Amino acid sequence: MAVSAHGRLLAYGAVMLVLVQFAVPYEGLIGLPVVFFLKNKLGLTAHGVATFNLIASIPLFVGFLFGFLRDTWSPFGRGDRAHVVVFSLLSAAAYGLMIVLNPSYGLLLAGVFMTTAAIQLVFSAGRGATAAIGQDEAMTGQVSVMGNLVVLVPNMAAYFLGGALSGYLEGRDAAAAARILFGVGAALMLAVAMLGVFGPRRLLDSHHAAPRAHSVGGDVARLLRHPPLYAVMAIQLLWQFSPATGAVLQFHLSNALHATDEEVGAWYGIFMGAFAPVIIAYAWLCRRVRLDTLLWVGASLAVVQMIPLLFVRTPTEALFAAALLGLIGGLGQAAFTDLAIRACPPGLHGTMMMMFLAMYYVSLRFGDVFGAWLYDRQGGFQTAIYATVAIYAMILPLLLLVPRRLKQSVDGEALTV
Repeated sequence: MAVSAHGRLLAYGAVMLVLVQFAVPYEGLIGLPVVFFLKNKLGLTAHGVATFNLIASIPLFVGFLFGFLRDTWSPFGRGDRAHVVVFSLLSAAAYGLMIVLNPSYGLLLAGVFMTTAAIQLVFSAGRGATAAIGQDEAMTGQVSVMGNLVVLVPNMAAYFLGGALSGYLEGRDAAAAARILFGVGAALMLAVAMLGVFGPRRLLDSHHAAPRAHSVGGDVARLLRHPPLYAVMAIQLLWQFSPATGAVLQFHLSNALHATDEEVGAWYGIFMGAFAPVIIAYAWLCRRVRLDTLLWVGASLAVVQMIPLLFVRTPTEALFAAALLGLIGGLGQAAFTDLAIRACPPGLHGTMMMMFLAMYYVSLRFGDVFGAWLYDRQGGFQTAIYATVAIYAMILPLLLLVPRRLKQSVDGEALTV
């Protein structure tokens, strides 16, 4: 297949995943206003917001089940295409229910939970299909870049827009705010459904074209016996367990530094966006430097990533720190994702990538709760930063457990046996 054809496939997958990322109810454009809605209109504390996010994120914690369903089930015999279309429509319908009902804590929790569950199968199809292409064509580094950018770029824009939207919604009653917020989510998921209808066959139809070589039980056993699984997931758990950057940071910026909703949104937008230049550079680096080297350098930088937050005293300084933190963390983010794609067992790309994503949310939410405990009872924001540094340092010894065959090549070379 020509390089231009590879590029077209990845570009189509990227557009689809970008729209999904804008529409998810737990981050960015929708998620940030929900957090401020809970904080400002319903009066929740930092711990209350963290608990809401923890419960609503249960579908994210078991995301590997959605990935396994994608790998083993082909609705109507149409494979990933059917997963994208059917579950995008279900996500839009869940948002529609939240539009017509009066907002409350229970409604928000149930609606975010249901929408999150439906969207996971859309993600499973997109992530699994692109990971399989990357592994088949020895371009896992390029797929890592694409996979990270389709999250980071929407989140960068969405946090700016989400912060502004939160401020805009403050002047309206709860019902009107909910209609605007969830109407945006529903429209985005309808657009994703249309992309699923017209998407390329190589991307959306090829996974289920051949008969499966294993039973469901055989696939489960094959996954559990896959040696790279455990090292990759442990690295991801530690990398995403950041007590200093969840709800705690939002409360620190708002309460201690007196930042506005827009400034808080800008912080997350800048933080996400600052990862992007390094991740784009990774597309060049991964073709010239072995993954082993990139993993060690990225993990070493991760250990010091949060230290600049210790010196922040104003909202403006916080925004500069956000840019620095993103630049420091970009290499590790790209390299860890590259490793996960290389480690996918044959035929279980959706399962592995959704498990990798699930570890992100398990760590994110439990790190959020742990951070809130440190913030409220154990010394405040600085203690959360010190805890994050110590946790990131634990990644380094785990790199020794990664099989050599997965990390000794550059992008474009077949993995060594």
